Amino acid sequence: MKNLVDRFLKYVKIETTSNESSTSVPSTETQMNFAKELANELNNIGMTDVSVDSNGYVTATLPSNIDKKVSTVGFIAHMDTSPDMSGLNVKPNIIKNYQGGDIVLNKEENIVLSPKDFPELNDHIGLDLITTDGTTLLGADNKAGIAEIVSAMEYLLNNPDIPHGTIKVGFTPDEEIGRGTDYFDVEKFNADFAYTVDGGPIGELEYENFNAASARISIQGRNVHPGSAKNKMINSITIAQELNSMLPIHEVPEATEGYEGFYHIVNFDGTVEKTNISYIIRDHDKEKFEIKKKILTSAVNFLKEKYGDIIKLEIKDSYYNMKEKVEPVMHIVDIAKMSMEEVGITPIIKPIRGGTDGAGLSYMGLPCPNIFTGGLNYHGKFEYISVQGMEKAVQTILKIIEKVAE
Repeated sequence: MKNLVDRFLKYVKIETTSNESSTSVPSTETQMNFAKELANELNNIGMTDVSVDSNGYVTATLPSNIDKKVSTVGFIAHMDTSPDMSGLNVKPNIIKNYQGGDIVLNKEENIVLSPKDFPELNDHIGLDLITTDGTTLLGADNKAGIAEIVSAMEYLLNNPDIPHGTIKVGFTPDEEIGRGTDYFDVEKFNADFAYTVDGGPIGELEYENFNAASARISIQGRNVHPGSAKNKMINSITIAQELNSMLPIHEVPEATEGYEGFYHIVNFDGTVEKTNISYIIRDHDKEKFEIKKKILTSAVNFLKEKYGDIIKLEIKDSYYNMKEKVEPVMHIVDIAKMSMEEVGITPIIKPIRGGTDGAGLSYMGLPCPNIFTGGLNYHGKFEYISVQGMEKAVQTILKIIEKVAE
């Protein structure tokens, strides 16, 4: 598995942060550069029909080497990293045979990855961990998935005696900003079903995800010298605070788990004169999801009546719960579950408290559950992944391919 680790370390050093404010596709040029590098690599290992389209989507095929007709299965990962934290100049560190306790990521800044804050670290004793240096995210989300898929394909190409059907590979841009499937050509991809390799800890298997929407709110205030502001000033910051206080205080990410949805304020940029705020809205239950959107809309309408027409709200649905599209073909979840069990993994079947490209693809006619990469603490400086977790992901991909061929 040496190529797997080397490949991953190479990928994370390539900056591919997506940009929500950009209107280009992909949203950043660095993603297109990475797409071209991946296409070259897929060609070099022997994949066929390798292409990068004008929107930065990479696709490739591993042709079947068996006579009988079996389902065509796809494996998909995204190339961008989250704009929540810098992905530039990533400097990964490898901790061999982790023995527990604190991991000092950055001595100068006193940044420490500790099991006191992240108890899941205790599940990784004896494993080799790859961490950040405390100044950037790592990028295991989702470059680990890419490395695992490419490594699995390389293994099959180097071992042509292993029987398999036709396999499709796809790498997408802009997943982190909710645009990963906007220009995905399902017909061209031509798979019967697929798996995103975009999950977290070893064993994660997911076919439910949030229904998701984004909300942007602008508040136009009126700035007047505070010494003569009575009955004249309209402070857009305090109105924004009032709006946030009208939302259920217990329905936020830091107070919810499992199937509980939330409102999450992700950006606040304000002065007295003007404030812009952004929320994401999430719930697994479609009815509760619609209620959450109505509550936010009602709060905005109330403030409009109170202060006048100075508030603008834009709500846009991002993706929906894939469960509705996967349940009719649950055998594809069963294949992944059995594959994990056969490589010595206990499957952890649970809802995704987020989304993947698989959500959009499932509604585009390509049912697409999600399997683990081995990574944890995505989107921040405390992100890490185990080498053994990545190896198990490769084994799971190969076992899925084997079972489909059967």
